[in-house]
Amino acid sequence: MFHRLLSRRARLYTEMVTAQAAIRGDREKLLGFNPAEHPVALQLGGSEPALLAEAARIGADFGYDEINLNVGCPSDRVQSGKFGACLMLEPELVADCVAAMRAKASVPVTVKCRIGVDDQDPQVALRTMIAQCKAAGATIFVVHARKALLQGLSPKDNRTVPPLDYDLVYAVKRENPELTIVLNGGVADLDTAEECLQHVDGVMLGRAAYQSPALLAEVDARLYGEAPREVDAAVEAFVEYVARKRQEGVPLNAMTRHILGVFHGRHGARQFRRYLSENATRHEAGVEVLREAIARVGAQALETETATA
Repeated sequence: MFHRLLSRRARLYTEMVTAQAAIRGDREKLLGFNPAEHPVALQLGGSEPALLAEAARIGADFGYDEINLNVGCPSDRVQSGKFGACLMLEPELVADCVAAMRAKASVPVTVKCRIGVDDQDPQVALRTMIAQCKAAGATIFVVHARKALLQGLSPKDNRTVPPLDYDLVYAVKRENPELTIVLNGGVADLDTAEECLQHVDGVMLGRAAYQSPALLAEVDARLYGEAPREVDAAVEAFVEYVARKRQEGVPLNAMTRHILGVFHGRHGARQFRRYLSENATRHEAGVEVLREAIARVGAQALETETATA
């Protein structure tokens, strides 16, 4: 919700939800979202076509604009469940999953993948995955332009250590002009995103958007020619949202932990993060804690400006 307040146009993606969880879990808790969050995509994980198809149907019925199949997550838990990045080794199975999901979902089914895993040749692995899923009807691919090393690297290191290969992703786009190719991996700012957009159709920001969400406030103006968003106005709107959700019983920290980086680079940002980290986890913590944290940003900035003057 906070990211949507920063950009009207950026497409938002959920965390990965397993197909089994979507089918058998608390659907409102796992899948529910505010209508204001559109456009928003549900990211699913799994490897059984029938289960993924049912989960995709459920997601579409919940109102998601897109169902995204994750073929890129390298975590140990994901590998043990035979989904995520290890599915790069089974492109035919991924294609079967895509076909089954498309048959049940009333919205686009897309694929998020790596360029390969372990000893695979990315030049072959990525093209094979794209070709198989394209034959199954997929037209939109989000490509994290790194290999995933399933043995020897932690999930965290797999997001940064394997080298990036943007040129391969650009080449795949040139070879498949009819497909929508979205680049992911290592894009830290909108300057880099704009450079990438000269070669592909879209750019996905993960860690950059989460750790420094204020950059999203520039997206509408820079990439869509629309009015810019004001970070402080978005924060104030989020305060009102938090107040409503607290009345519904949602813990404060469940919301504020996602905005810790919003004032990155501004005076008082450290005090803002520290105050929230120390106080938002209290059971009784309410919206006043968030207001107190925000006040520390303004006060610190004022003191610095006065001292400079």
